[in-house]
Amino acid sequence: MSAQPFVTRLAGGGVFPHMLGKIVCVGRNYAEHARELDNPVPSAPLLFIKPATSAVPMARDITEQFTRGEVHFETELALLIGKRLSGASAEQAERAVAGLGLALDLTLRDVQAQLKEKGHPWEVAKAFDGACPLSPFVALDEVPDWTALRFTLEIDGERRQTGETRDMLFAIPELLAEMSRHFTLQPGDVVLTGTPAGVGPLPRNAQLSLEGSFGLEASTQTR
Repeated sequence: MSAQPFVTRLAGGGVFPHMLGKIVCVGRNYAEHARELDNPVPSAPLLFIKPATSAVPMARDITEQFTRGEVHFETELALLIGKRLSGASAEQAERAVAGLGLALDLTLRDVQAQLKEKGHPWEVAKAFDGACPLSPFVALDEVPDWTALRFTLEIDGERRQTGETRDMLFAIPELLAEMSRHFTLQPGDVVLTGTPAGVGPLPRNAQLSLEGSFGLEASTQTR
């Protein structure tokens, strides 16, 4: 379980000057992922929040939650917010991103399915302690081409997920602007931008290797 406050680290060394706040997530931002889970493709972003207590360093072993049914991995591009955003335009939103990282949105899939079947909220399946392993963040010197980013996940050397931002249903600047109309984003908040197809049960005693086209590599393992 998370015991200490999460420290947001930069890939080049050093610590981000703001504490981690909330983690704002978007569901079904890749059409193929929605289809693989037999979910409808949304016409507007599906937003939910993980608390800061769900975050753990990516490098830490994943050991919890395997007693609560299947734990699914969902690899996502993570955005570190550096400026306050509220009711922002897309241009204002994209310039508020301070860094790029990678995240695992861990999901208790059996628990989630049971809760959804009853029409109940499913935060306990998404927001538990340890539910969001986060890599260090690559600091941004300038706004990147949001349509040209790519990231991958390999488990024990086998490619399991590939995400390309050009395939997102909701592009990053517009997605951030939409989020800021509902939740004020503060420096230190993190945004998860959705997972591509290929999610599945997280195996025990496995090595996970993540890579982003923006110069980031990260890894973790399960026990």
